[in-house]
Amino acid sequence: MAIKPLTPIIKAFCCSLIIVRMSGLRAPSNYSEEPPRHPSLMVNSQEPFNAEPPRSALIASYVTPVDLFYKRNHGPIPVLDDTERYRVSICGLVEKPLELSMADIKKFPKHTVTVTLQCAGNRRTAMSKVKPVKAIWGGAKLADVLELVGISKLTSVSPLGGKHVEFVSVDMCKEEKGGPYKSSIPLIQATNLDAEVILAYEMNGETLNRDHGYPLRVIVPGVIGARSVKWLSSIDIIEKECQGFFTQRDYKMFPPSVNWENIDWSTRRPQMDFPVQSVICSLEEENTVKPGKIVVHGYAVSGGGRGIERVDVSFDGGNTWEEAIRYQKSTAVPYVADDTSTGDKWAWVLFKAEADVSHTTEIITKAVDIAGNVQPENVAVIWNLRGILNTSWHRVRVECV
Repeated sequence: MAIKPLTPIIKAFCCSLIIVRMSGLRAPSNYSEEPPRHPSLMVNSQEPFNAEPPRSALIASYVTPVDLFYKRNHGPIPVLDDTERYRVSICGLVEKPLELSMADIKKFPKHTVTVTLQCAGNRRTAMSKVKPVKAIWGGAKLADVLELVGISKLTSVSPLGGKHVEFVSVDMCKEEKGGPYKSSIPLIQATNLDAEVILAYEMNGETLNRDHGYPLRVIVPGVIGARSVKWLSSIDIIEKECQGFFTQRDYKMFPPSVNWENIDWSTRRPQMDFPVQSVICSLEEENTVKPGKIVVHGYAVSGGGRGIERVDVSFDGGNTWEEAIRYQKSTAVPYVADDTSTGDKWAWVLFKAEADVSHTTEIITKAVDIAGNVQPENVAVIWNLRGILNTSWHRVRVECV
């Protein structure tokens, strides 16, 4: 594998300086070069573009179509002017810093992993609007790539003292005062093959498109989407976790007593795993139906690769409950929460339940994962000033007429 080593200057300073040489990948200064988007997306913000699919589209197929995948951006979408010039640097506290082209990345064995991604602000309205979505990602395992710079599998501390892997994007954002979006994960997670962290260049069997990180992004299964950085410029091995805005001053879970006057960001760790969650997708928040049978479809998911042990659905406002049918690719294949030979560890579980409804009622869902974690009954007990991780029981109202 012909790999270009870093120059002495970059080797010494690539983790303390912003690398401006973007090797063919650039961040536009305005929104004049945005890619086309699907008309059915529900747009939350035009500049930067943030949108989501209709809730019903989430259960139309097990894998979310690329065009309907949620869009979460902090600035104009980067543009790759020259594929041949593109390089991602791997540097920091490593023995052999280097640069990799896309051709270098694609020489590694391609690994595919089905992963549900969701923003930490999912269901923020009740407490975000950005809904979770699922895709099949293809690329090189990060653990394989890091061996090129002298870091072995299952390493928690690199020979030069690195404990975290920082992913730096070309995406420039105001929260970083015009600097690049970045985030990090522990080195032990990056070097663990079972964690399935990949440098992805494919999505649902196709080349990544611009909205989703073309030409290269990281996918970190089982954690909030903020750690799966798009449009990679560099991968830095660092001693302490990323000090960027979205790691240190956002996506942290505070108790209800903390407000903007007394908040101390240093007292909480950056959020990684997301809690157990379930959502009804076949109904809106308010529905008018005729008396009779109602069939409810939705999804359930938990962070850290934890399977879904049970989904409970109530058709009478929480007085009584019934267990929903759980499945992934097909209802004909029974879902077993801890059986990764038949299921996708990092992906959502779909569910179905039905009952006769004769009067106006509230339909509720709650899920339990294999660790026994269960969704809290209401949002009040998990309220936090950033409005993240609303995993309370999902409720929809049905009026019979």
